[in-house]
Amino acid sequence: MIEWFTWLQVGVAVIAGLLCLVLGLLGRVPNDLTLGATALVELLLVGQLVVSIAAPFAGNTASGSLLEFYTYLVSALLVPVAAAAWALIERSRWSTVILGGACLAIAVMVYRMFQIWTVQGL
Repeated sequence: MIEWFTWLQVGVAVIAGLLCLVLGLLGRVPNDLTLGATALVELLLVGQLVVSIAAPFAGNTASGSLLEFYTYLVSALLVPVAAAAWALIERSRWSTVILGGACLAIAVMVYRMFQIWTVQGL
């Protein structure tokens, strides 16, 4: 995987997570900004899915467990969708906080996937 793309994902997920957390703690309900931030995280995760599928064809193989890698990837793809759906249904400030927590959890998963793909075993 490309290192700058991973750091872009982690950065966007952290910024989106902090944005959602702050807005939620300020009492704001999910609005277009919080849902848009979560959607951006999801788009980057779809990009990572494409990269992870194409990477073995370019000779870049995972040095960690592929099962763990793809478990994180599937989790990271599902969590923002579930959090955004719940935020749309409930429309409370706490659902915005949940969106923030989901984005921060995804930042950790993306970093772990990066470790599995490039760092582990070196």
